[in-house]
Amino acid sequence: MTAVRVGLIGYGAWGRHHARAMGSVPEAELTAICTRSPENAADAHKDYPKAAIYADYRELLENEDVELCDVVLPSDLHYDVSKAVLDSGRHLLLEKPMALSLERCRELIAIAEARGRVLAVGHELRLSSLWGRVKELIDAGDIGEPLYVLIELWRRPYRPGASGWRYDIRRVGSWILEEPIHFFDLARWYLSGAGDPVSVYACANGRRAGDPDLHDNFSAIVHFPGGQYAVISQTLAGWEHHQTAKLTGREGAIWASWSGAMDRTFEPTFSLKLQKGDVLSDVRIAKPPGEVYELVEEVAAVVRAVRDGTPVPCTGDDGLWSVAMCLNAAESMASGRPVRLSRA
Repeated sequence: MTAVRVGLIGYGAWGRHHARAMGSVPEAELTAICTRSPENAADAHKDYPKAAIYADYRELLENEDVELCDVVLPSDLHYDVSKAVLDSGRHLLLEKPMALSLERCRELIAIAEARGRVLAVGHELRLSSLWGRVKELIDAGDIGEPLYVLIELWRRPYRPGASGWRYDIRRVGSWILEEPIHFFDLARWYLSGAGDPVSVYACANGRRAGDPDLHDNFSAIVHFPGGQYAVISQTLAGWEHHQTAKLTGREGAIWASWSGAMDRTFEPTFSLKLQKGDVLSDVRIAKPPGEVYELVEEVAAVVRAVRDGTPVPCTGDDGLWSVAMCLNAAESMASGRPVRLSRA
């Protein structure tokens, strides 16, 4: 069967992992790479000599017969590049966040729907052998009705990113959109049986007196219609990368943990424990979890969606919800009060 031809737009630290993931998916063929950096372009040519290399994504879209584009760029560039991809008739895999405003998220969804194109958002934790196994246990009823979710991350400070974009509030939009967005998505996914979230209350602080919008410590409580709630908490003032998810239900509890030297670790330590009634057990994880592995599963799933019409793991609507929760959390931080969740 003919492989899906893919164009990769962005070849920084995470873009290289996307390229590696495509090489692990037989149904995908990486035929073109776009990067503005001459150094990254030289690396791309060396790493993938059969791929055409471009400095401008518009030239890639004009000249290359690719079916799917994978956009892995700083957050402020997501909308313009993704709109051009969809307008050109290509399918789209877009790293989170979809865009820095809800209006632009909705516009991308509308274009994809109008053109009948796949729009998948990069919340790869849904495909994790660990975090996804938690969802399977919930759906199997192993803890009964879930009531409480805690997702917590302790990690080292962010890398600055190309030209320091991650520390430029105008380009990153908000640090809530940078990594806590993944945890908002997980919490909503885990509590999907409770209905759409209804409110969020958030607070944060940071070590940089001159950059009050860059919050090293962030916590939020998200409420759901039936009284269920999720706590999302992150610090960038720690070391390494340590993530935990704890859930309790009417009939049991789950504790999942993952640790590595950094988020891109290939050899993490991890565990998953399930208390079902009065019985506590270790749950076997079939293969190593981690974003470097989950990205391969994500690329494979999106390629299948393009080729076979199967559902994507995380839709544009899911991506819109994640951005909305983050922006509403930022509003709550600014006001010091709970905010009703809205996608308007």
